[in-house]
Amino acid sequence: MEKIILGRTGLTVTRTSFGALPIQRRSMDDAIPIFKKAYESGITLFDTARGYTDSEAKIGRALSPVRGNIVITTKCKPKNGGELLEMLETSLSNLRTDYVDVLQFHFAAFVPKPEDGSGIYEAMLKAREQGKIRFIGLTAHALPVAMEAAQSGLYDTVQYPLSLLSSDRDLQLIDVCKQHHVGLLAMKAIGGGLIRHIPAAFAFLRRFENVVPLWGIEKMEELEEFIALEANPPQWGAEIEAAVANERAELGGNFCRGCGYCLPCPAQIDIPTVARSGLGSHRLPAQIFASPEWQHKVRRADECVECKECASRCPYELKTYQLIKDQAKIYWQTLQDMRIPLAGEPA
Repeated sequence: MEKIILGRTGLTVTRTSFGALPIQRRSMDDAIPIFKKAYESGITLFDTARGYTDSEAKIGRALSPVRGNIVITTKCKPKNGGELLEMLETSLSNLRTDYVDVLQFHFAAFVPKPEDGSGIYEAMLKAREQGKIRFIGLTAHALPVAMEAAQSGLYDTVQYPLSLLSSDRDLQLIDVCKQHHVGLLAMKAIGGGLIRHIPAAFAFLRRFENVVPLWGIEKMEELEEFIALEANPPQWGAEIEAAVANERAELGGNFCRGCGYCLPCPAQIDIPTVARSGLGSHRLPAQIFASPEWQHKVRRADECVECKECASRCPYELKTYQLIKDQAKIYWQTLQDMRIPLAGEPA
């Protein structure tokens, strides 16, 4: 496994690292062998969050015996410093450890700083003084927030969506983090599951020496694919460049990244799911996109009243209220073309 030092932290981590958001969909019994296989294959960084339901607990059950050999990064989104410390205690209990390597302020809409009135950064410092965290990080979907954190001198790591779909503007964060010795963790490395050419996604990010992709893993076969790519990394060249160009052409810039900033919706529409439904119907397995659960969520697009609150919150400046309607039309047409039966209304 190729390894790098994570910014100023001095932590040595594998370039192929484990994003533990998707695995919350698996049972404990299913998840434990996947985590153990990842560790046995050489993966050393595991990224989770307080908000990922039982993801932390699964890591704790599977990897607590080898805690000293791995790097754990987790996240929380508190309203104040006191809540941060409470969330941290829950994370430590779930992870079966007395410290986390990096605690990240999750889904940041602003950059917590000392004496900003929130008490959040002061709580981070207190936790570090107590030895409960080693380093301080921040995750963001808005580029200005990520840039500010990287340049502030207050954060050891920044986590941001980076993939072969990233704009040149987004990719500027890579050099900024390098200049400021900030560890850079790449979330959404396969576009929230929309990128199909995994070798291209892998090769694209491997070109940047200070980027650590967090590959979202739910299934053993997904893990094995990344292990195989690490063992025999695809080389950047004409074939991979063509695959990247094809992915970009198919998805374009007007697609939902699934960040969730648009929520909550006054009409209770699951906007990220619906806004990706048309693309998902072409790019995801039928048992996923055609499930009754998906159909029920997409059907709610009809309830949109175009209040445009979602669009005002979208960090990618998408007209989400229009996107959900356009994607829903594609979705229903795909189901019709594939002769997939429509689910009835939920009981």
